[in-house]
Amino acid sequence: MKRNRWTAWGHKALCAMVAAGTLGMTAGAVQAQGAAPLKEVTFLLAAPPGELAFAPFMLAQSRGYYAKEGLKIRWITVHGGAAVGKQLAAGNGDIGDALGDTPILLRNNGIEVKAVALMGGHPLHQFITRADRGIAQASDLKGKTLSVMSYEDTSYYVTLGILAAGKLAKSDVTIYAGGPNGVWQDVANGRSDGLVGTPEWGARVEETGVKVHYRPTDQLTPGMGQAIIASDKKIASDPETIAKFVRATMQAMSEIEADPVAASKAYVEAVPSYAGKLEFVTKVLTYYAKYVFPSRLRPGEFDPTIVAHVQTSYVDKKVVRAAQPVESLYTNQFIPVRR
Repeated sequence: MKRNRWTAWGHKALCAMVAAGTLGMTAGAVQAQGAAPLKEVTFLLAAPPGELAFAPFMLAQSRGYYAKEGLKIRWITVHGGAAVGKQLAAGNGDIGDALGDTPILLRNNGIEVKAVALMGGHPLHQFITRADRGIAQASDLKGKTLSVMSYEDTSYYVTLGILAAGKLAKSDVTIYAGGPNGVWQDVANGRSDGLVGTPEWGARVEETGVKVHYRPTDQLTPGMGQAIIASDKKIASDPETIAKFVRATMQAMSEIEADPVAASKAYVEAVPSYAGKLEFVTKVLTYYAKYVFPSRLRPGEFDPTIVAHVQTSYVDKKVVRAAQPVESLYTNQFIPVRR
């Protein structure tokens, strides 16, 4: 797999955390596993591991949930959710992170990946705009500038949906691909009027003293939350590993939703780069707990009606050429049964 600067950074950073004992398995997990070797699993992240969107993964790691399932996770960062899916389909990873929307985009191009767990009943991406730019609705974006993480990231395709909601074409705005740092820094320094991305990017802008407005993207265009995805081949050949990873991750996600304050404290203890930033982490994870993770379904479960609605929106707005069978886009076979 071709490694870009984020890939190298992400793997190096994670290795440093594990070496420091902050994201390694807990002593209890080691004892639970005994002498049994852990199965190494390569998980592809759509951005560097320090992004708070990945808190369920990092907490599951630090609390030993993956190790208890017999897994040792190797984290690799690639350039956006679409790139994650492409690499998984090519066999350059076992499981990965993207949006629930991503298989809709990729399967249209013959890339056979499927979402195996949905991390929340609401979209991950938020439409975040500077309060001083007079953007009250999507149509107000004409002549404005927006930032996304990359042109391969699903945030870019969500942005196209937002423009369509305002009856605007891509040529009516300027879209910058700023990477995981530039995406919010451009808004903070005034180069961009807003961004489409994760809640923490808005919080980072606010830290600089700039006021912003948050709008869940499903107020403008249908969408889904962050998802765990895998290739059709991996689902068929190794369903047990996927089930174990999903089970461990859903446990951590549910704990964040139930008590974001306690989860924030645990996260800050586990991730050295957030030392002294408990207030910031608590603000962001509380947003996730209130506005992203809640679902009327089981944690991780997909609603086929919503999946179909999102796909129809992409087809109607000509983001994709044609609809794929809805059942080819996701599976609920790995979702833990409620106890």
